[in-house]
Amino acid sequence: MAEYRWLKNYDPGVPHSLEPYPQKTLVDYVDEAVKEHPDYPMLLFKGRKQSFAEVQKISDEFAAALVAKGVKKGDRVALIMPNCPQAIICRWGTWKAGGILVHLNPMYTESEMQHALADCGAETAIILTTFYNQFKKIQPRTKVKLVIATSIKEYLPPVLGVLFTLLKEKKEGHYIELQPGDYWMQDLLKEKKGAKRPDIKVLPSDNALILFSGGTTGTPKGVIGNHHSQVVTGLQYLAWFGSQVEPYKDVIMALLPLFHSYATFGAMSTAIVAHCPISLVPNPRDRDDLIASINRDKPAFFPAVPALFISLLEHPMVKAGKVDFKSMKFCISGAAPLLAETKKRFEDLTGGIIMEGYALTETTMASCVTPYKGKWKQGSTGMPLPDVVVRIGDLETGEGEMPVGKEGEIVIKAPQLMVGYWNKPEETRDMLRDGWLYTGDIGYMDEDGYLFITSRKKDLIKPSGFQVWPREVEEVITANPVVAEVCVGGIPDPKQGEAVKAWVVLEAGKTATAEQIQAWCKDKLVAYKIPKFVEFRDTLPKTMVGKVLRRVLVEEETAKQKK
Repeated sequence: MAEYRWLKNYDPGVPHSLEPYPQKTLVDYVDEAVKEHPDYPMLLFKGRKQSFAEVQKISDEFAAALVAKGVKKGDRVALIMPNCPQAIICRWGTWKAGGILVHLNPMYTESEMQHALADCGAETAIILTTFYNQFKKIQPRTKVKLVIATSIKEYLPPVLGVLFTLLKEKKEGHYIELQPGDYWMQDLLKEKKGAKRPDIKVLPSDNALILFSGGTTGTPKGVIGNHHSQVVTGLQYLAWFGSQVEPYKDVIMALLPLFHSYATFGAMSTAIVAHCPISLVPNPRDRDDLIASINRDKPAFFPAVPALFISLLEHPMVKAGKVDFKSMKFCISGAAPLLAETKKRFEDLTGGIIMEGYALTETTMASCVTPYKGKWKQGSTGMPLPDVVVRIGDLETGEGEMPVGKEGEIVIKAPQLMVGYWNKPEETRDMLRDGWLYTGDIGYMDEDGYLFITSRKKDLIKPSGFQVWPREVEEVITANPVVAEVCVGGIPDPKQGEAVKAWVVLEAGKTATAEQIQAWCKDKLVAYKIPKFVEFRDTLPKTMVGKVLRRVLVEEETAKQKK
């Protein structure tokens, strides 16, 4: 293996390569756990524990039910639900039936859901009851024929299930009248009670999963990952902090949504290859429930985003010392820059370490991560994991390799890159070339092999022809003590062609004017980088995983100007 400069900075004991990778699937790893410790917990959900053997049995039965209803190898099966036991059971059942699991964001609008279903061509959909009626409105405009409904209460602890039925089921929209031709998941499982797994051979090279990503454009595209890629990612993460992980005991919390690559590959895949229990959190924005889950399940690994770390630090129960964080050995922060103060406060609270990471859905979480024991450099997302290679290509073409410290396009090679975009060969060829994935992200690498992200190609702002990276301006404004959050983007401007605008959320109780924000930037940025416009907002639009939607803000501004 080539001696890349980051390898010398790996923590002691972290291998430079994991080749050759085992020719196994995540299903095989659960099979192993069932043989070794069948009664050990695999899933933790609101106080109920499901063992490896229980999940194995139910997912075998569900796979048999899918096959009986006509699901064939290679068929796409849509999953429309948040993190809950069914999200894992149905995933394993789909894989055992030979299907490709398409986990969709249940909060999609009707048009977004219709687009995703049409794009992947799913003919089967498994839906949590809360989203059933909305789905039925668009079903006639999709190829979905087989609809399976399931309720969140089915895997709650018995007492909680009764309380849910009495107090929440109807009030919060969980109760539905099943339409003719549709099925309850529990009825299908009863029909196949005791059924063995279908005799369908599933290979590591078979397609396993489609997750939707914006890629280098704003149009969602289905990213295909195979079974092998999930195993590779899990093993890489396990190798990075494996000395800290105690199999079958340490809990990995899946609080970010499983329809996102961060939770699916970073949390779930790592938990499965490590044989660790997974704590499922359906809505991380419900901070009270999240805190209850932390107190109850005591996670060792807590992957999150900066906004979530900040909100936990500010929660009244945390400030009152009523939350036990001491189980947390390590956290990974992604999706947005992590401030040094946030990192220090959370590490002081937990006694664990927050590492930062960078990856894309298209890389199947082939990641750069800061070391567990080594140096943390503010603003860096760390160095490539074993068998992940990163080079900084030319800014315009992505080709070649830029010198140390020089910005360019981030290009990645790894054994687990996406197979491609579903039914989009042209976009696939544009993103994947000669085994390298061209990310569209801009950054540089220092002499130690640490990666620094500066922006995305499409986010580049060009006021009067100059080049401005939003990230640079955001970091300056965020350093102002009155600023809680900021997003910077380029908006149409009659004089400059494009102008720099900052959308700012102030700290509670703080005040500022646009002129004060601009004055703050004056000594830190060249004139053309200082925001020409500053707008104060109560909140910024974000994805489910806490990433600020710059594109939405820019589109809102553009639409405003057209009126």
